[in-house]
Amino acid sequence: MVFSSTVFIFLFLPLVLAIYFLLQNKLRNLFLLLASLFFYAWGEGLLVLLMMGSIAVNYVVGIAISTNKDKHRPIVSKILLGVGVGLNLLVLAYYKYIHFIVENLESIGLHFNIDISGVTLPIGISFFTFQSISYLVDVHRGTVKGQESIVNLGMYIALFPQLIAGPIVRYVDISKEIEKRKVTPALFKTGITRFLTGFAKKIIIANNVGLIADKVFGGAVDELSSPLAWIGILCYTLQIYYDFSGYSDMAIGLGKMFGFNFKENFDHPYISRSVQEFWRRWHISLSTWFRDYLYIPLGGNRKGKIRTYVNLLIVFFLTGLWHGASWNFIVWGMFHGFFLIVERMDLFSLPERLNFLKRFYLLLVVMVGWVIFRAEDLGYAIGYIETMFAFTKGTYEYPYLFLNTYTLMVIILGVLFSAPLRAGAVKYLAMRLPNQNWAFAMEHVIYVSLFILSLLELAQTTYNPFIYFRF
Repeated sequence: MVFSSTVFIFLFLPLVLAIYFLLQNKLRNLFLLLASLFFYAWGEGLLVLLMMGSIAVNYVVGIAISTNKDKHRPIVSKILLGVGVGLNLLVLAYYKYIHFIVENLESIGLHFNIDISGVTLPIGISFFTFQSISYLVDVHRGTVKGQESIVNLGMYIALFPQLIAGPIVRYVDISKEIEKRKVTPALFKTGITRFLTGFAKKIIIANNVGLIADKVFGGAVDELSSPLAWIGILCYTLQIYYDFSGYSDMAIGLGKMFGFNFKENFDHPYISRSVQEFWRRWHISLSTWFRDYLYIPLGGNRKGKIRTYVNLLIVFFLTGLWHGASWNFIVWGMFHGFFLIVERMDLFSLPERLNFLKRFYLLLVVMVGWVIFRAEDLGYAIGYIETMFAFTKGTYEYPYLFLNTYTLMVIILGVLFSAPLRAGAVKYLAMRLPNQNWAFAMEHVIYVSLFILSLLELAQTTYNPFIYFRF
């Protein structure tokens, strides 16, 4: 079940909200847990048992770590942390990377008489695994106490708004809201408008540009022209941003409807002027997770330049691997890590009046990186990048059929709103409208119009992927 499906919007969500607010406060967490497990089982079937097993294991380990912390047994607590983190990573490695590991070992002559054809990737396993690990680490650090209610911990791990594609929510950030929260009319309204914003970003922009990107990347690389290659990667650059940030908006909005305040996951990353700034704005919950639970424990930038560079490469190697079991993702992560190191070396500087060029540098690096990320294999990625800069004339013209007045307008809107124009537009309209009642009415007209347009788009197409579901 996806957020942008009619089943979710018109059946699951209204039913869950209605029952949730009819229940007494003490039963709401249990209901949210059951609803979340049902939500996961809808698409994953028996793999919901894996989710339930994860909840049980992390509950027991978390309580054990907390108990030994209270009894001043740091060594035992540390051993338990290692066991808990190891079990989480073992499950992640088996379900997500076993095919990749076996394939690469067999390529160097090692053969295994095992059948792994039935091992499938559970949706969202990377997200809920990282949430579980952060919980155990924070309990070990003493930042939070071990959750004594398996229902409350289960709800945290399985909570459906952010279960299958993030953002990665840390237990410490919502621990108080798990125990007690209040949904005010203002918070609920904010949740609705945030959900509708994400819904429109996903359906109107991401789906339209994504279809063009898929058609371009579906062609043979030697048949692409340079202009078509640039159109394809421009569309994918917009698709992955509006797809993932749209999902995050919907997750944050849904969280608010139930009284949770999830942290922001995107902050207009394409206006950045460096790769370092880009990662402060892109998938913030992941980049800060790696910073706090890997980069800083490795020593961060406190142990000299060489160690800092090594730490960055480790972090971005794992960032790439987190995204998928493929050399493409690993190379993509190392590609970003390389530019982070180059920026730290401060080899290049520009006069103040030319600082605007840094934005073009960032976009070029990111778009080339997205080619590596999107391509089916490294060979295709290399050929695609060569085509982008070779000024070649291709014979593959099918994707041009999808470039019409409407999709061109969507592309332009996607480019414009990748910058922080929305706040300025709202402020401008507020100044132009006669009074607050007009502003209130205009706001509702805009959101209702976006919702209706999104539903019309949804009704006329079967193309509705979520890119980050596979992570």
